Amino acid sequence: MVTPFDQNLQIDFVKVDKLVEHLIATGTTSIVVAGTTGESPTLSHDEKITLFQHVVKQAAGRVKVIAGTGSNSTADSVHFSQEAAAAGVDGLLLVVPYYNKPSQEGMYQHFKAIAEAVEIPCVLYNIPGRTSINMDADTTLRLAEIPNIVATKESSGDFGQISEITARAPEGFLVYSGDDILTLPMMAAGAYGIVSVASHVIGEEMTQMINAFLEGRTAEAAEWHKRLTPIFKGLFLATNPTLVKAALEMQGVQVGGVRLPLVAAEETLVAEVRKRLQQLQG
Repeated sequence: MVTPFDQNLQIDFVKVDKLVEHLIATGTTSIVVAGTTGESPTLSHDEKITLFQHVVKQAAGRVKVIAGTGSNSTADSVHFSQEAAAAGVDGLLLVVPYYNKPSQEGMYQHFKAIAEAVEIPCVLYNIPGRTSINMDADTTLRLAEIPNIVATKESSGDFGQISEITARAPEGFLVYSGDDILTLPMMAAGAYGIVSVASHVIGEEMTQMINAFLEGRTAEAAEWHKRLTPIFKGLFLATNPTLVKAALEMQGVQVGGVRLPLVAAEETLVAEVRKRLQQLQG
């Protein structure tokens, strides 16, 4: 979920409520709060806790609420995860530690410490493009043996690695795509679903693609994938979430701008996204 801001770039909780309702109405089944798309690097600790509490209240049990509490400090992540659990969230999204580039053993111990400090489910998040380091399949599978580590958001784009995880994962451990354009290919390789950006604006269409695949209508799912690919690619013509926020505004869902160091996308890119959305509707 993007984080809606007012004109002063403070969290606008009225807009948050409307966005939660929009996401639920268009097919979202869980909401990740304060992830990368939510501009987590520029949200303060207190803002995140308040946001967790608010979204939990607004969701009112209709969908799961997952809090982004991972960081590159194990001690801070443990404390923050405990606070998020106390705020009532259903689960945690824990990113691979960024910048300090831990070893595979360091990653294992980091996630193990967080998972053992809480009782709620934990989802790993491997995104080498942002963290500068990859968590390999063996480490992921080793962590999957910890009872409350229940899933991974795999954004490596490495299908060898993805296939190894899906092939060897213990029963009940779920693999999610972290990249909209890889949703269908990864599900074909055994993934369970998508932690999505594009579903902010094409949630109903993505639901149709996923349902078609799950119901064995693979040709229809592939057709949806082809139709939605221009949107998947268009929303990332500028740094996420600048263009998805612009696209939501086009659809009448007010979410405001982005905080520095992000800046609004160039108007030519906004126009390109508008054109692609119109072509999909047409």
